[in-house]
Amino acid sequence: MDPSTLPVRQRIALLVKALDGAEKTNKALATCPDGDAMVDILLGASAKLGLGLTRRDLTETSPIRDWIWFKNNDPLLTVGDAKPRYQREKPSPSQSAANARQEPSQRRRFFGLF
Repeated sequence: MDPSTLPVRQRIALLVKALDGAEKTNKALATCPDGDAMVDILLGASAKLGLGLTRRDLTETSPIRDWIWFKNNDPLLTVGDAKPRYQREKPSPSQSAANARQEPSQRRRFFGLF
């Protein structure tokens, strides 16, 4: 059976399976400066496998569409400041005493979302 006659989703699935364990290709994808370079590498892999995928197929079909988006953009949500913390920072006694003496108007209060 000719893989280029399969639907796009199945050809993408075949490409993803072929990429699993392909060290050189994965290393090249990881070091790409942007999503366009990733698409170029994936187009080459598609041609070697005879899948006949186009640039449009790769940029509009998940999961590759999502890989390209994450390569071009920052994450939507980042938790913390990416600094490793090994123990909790304890405030000094002078800081905790100063916080206790704050005016009530300076304290932040959470009233809820509704």
